[in-house]
Amino acid sequence: MIDVGSRREQAWIVERSHLASAFGSGLVDVLATPVLVGFCEDCARRLVDPALAAGQSTVGVSIALEHVAATPPGMTVAVHAELTGVDGRRLTFQIEARDNVEVVGRATHVRYVIDTARFEARVAQKAAQSCTEGAAQARTEPQTD
Repeated sequence: MIDVGSRREQAWIVERSHLASAFGSGLVDVLATPVLVGFCEDCARRLVDPALAAGQSTVGVSIALEHVAATPPGMTVAVHAELTGVDGRRLTFQIEARDNVEVVGRATHVRYVIDTARFEARVAQKAAQSCTEGAAQARTEPQTD
């Protein structure tokens, strides 16, 4: 059972690969917003994983994140996630991220509980459909060489 009010804290040291300049989301050497999103999602996922039934997983479907302060490399970012709502398969989290000095981000994140095998089968079907449609399109497009 997944209980509203459950919490998790997880921390990362900001490395070169986490920087906006390395990630491609900016030119400065600070924690990239897309990486902060990833930290938030990972913390929320790990919060509920132990409570899931065999064959279940969760997928993130939305995140509203406000990245309010820059974090330089070498600092630690601690993410605190709290499960604030359960509506059937829909899980809602409130998340706060802090570095060694201040709050750097706040987010509301939604995940859905899925049947992993069913989900993977649908993704494989979509990939196969894409390959079939892509091949058909390639046969009908004129050569431009």
